[in-house]
Amino acid sequence: MQPRISMIILGVRDLAVPIKFYAEGLGFPRMDSPPEVAFFTLNGTWLGLYGREALAEDACISPQGSGFETFTLAHNVHSEAEVDDVIRLAEQAGATITKRPEKVFWGGYSGYFQDPDGHLWEVAHNPLFWVGPEDDKDVR
Repeated sequence: MQPRISMIILGVRDLAVPIKFYAEGLGFPRMDSPPEVAFFTLNGTWLGLYGREALAEDACISPQGSGFETFTLAHNVHSEAEVDDVIRLAEQAGATITKRPEKVFWGGYSGYFQDPDGHLWEVAHNPLFWVGPEDDKDVR
């Protein structure tokens, strides 16, 4: 097996709300897709949005759940200033900021936001770990 994550699919309550958040608010490029799902092209993977109930049904589990869902999505950037920029962009798009950016115990700088469905995103600058092309400095 070659380890990789090909696509991240988030179960959402009302497809129109997160589509607006990710496409218009954060500037994620949307792909053509059937009306019951939305796909966005990311650098090296894709993000999918699908109805929470339908996704739970497809996985044969209950759609009920609350609180921390046991994972976060992480977006690593080049600098502390870029962390601030992305958090500000997310907040302007309607995200709930759960942790304002700050220096953290592991030597980096990070903050957290929740998208309209409560999915947690960490935005971080880690001076020891960067994945992405050197010229990729666009926060959107």
